[in-house]
Amino acid sequence: MDKPQQGRMLFSHNFDIDDNVVPQISREEFALYLINGCSAYIDIKCSRVNNPHWVLEVIFDQKKRSPLAIGTLCAQALGKKRKTQKNNDSRPLHILALGGIKTTPAISSSPTSLQPGEWGVDVVETNAAEQFLKNIDWEVTSASKSPESIFSFQLQV
Repeated sequence: MDKPQQGRMLFSHNFDIDDNVVPQISREEFALYLINGCSAYIDIKCSRVNNPHWVLEVIFDQKKRSPLAIGTLCAQALGKKRKTQKNNDSRPLHILALGGIKTTPAISSSPTSLQPGEWGVDVVETNAAEQFLKNIDWEVTSASKSPESIFSFQLQV
């Protein structure tokens, strides 16, 4: 049997909504929604991290699931919860999972910081996905990276 190839991803949450599409959530709620959403998968381990930027750590077997698959599962877990909280009269809610592999030296040796070779994923809630991506120059950023080192997933709720 093949030995698992452990991958590590750290997730952050960005709430970029200018009306009452959904209520703002705490870091703890964000982590809980993703932990609960991934709890059915025995090959994925999620836990909160104490870090100013990162909220959740996900450990997974890279031979079984790709980073994009993990990012997608987490965005879908948040989307499922947010669908129950969404104001039906509001504009659509977009959930983005924007991931990239760390290729530069770590800012800190802390176990809660992102290390080279690990994935950082920003999960963004917005009601203007196209504008948000334009504001952060996602097209330029992603064009300058190899396809194996970056991903994006978008979900509309």
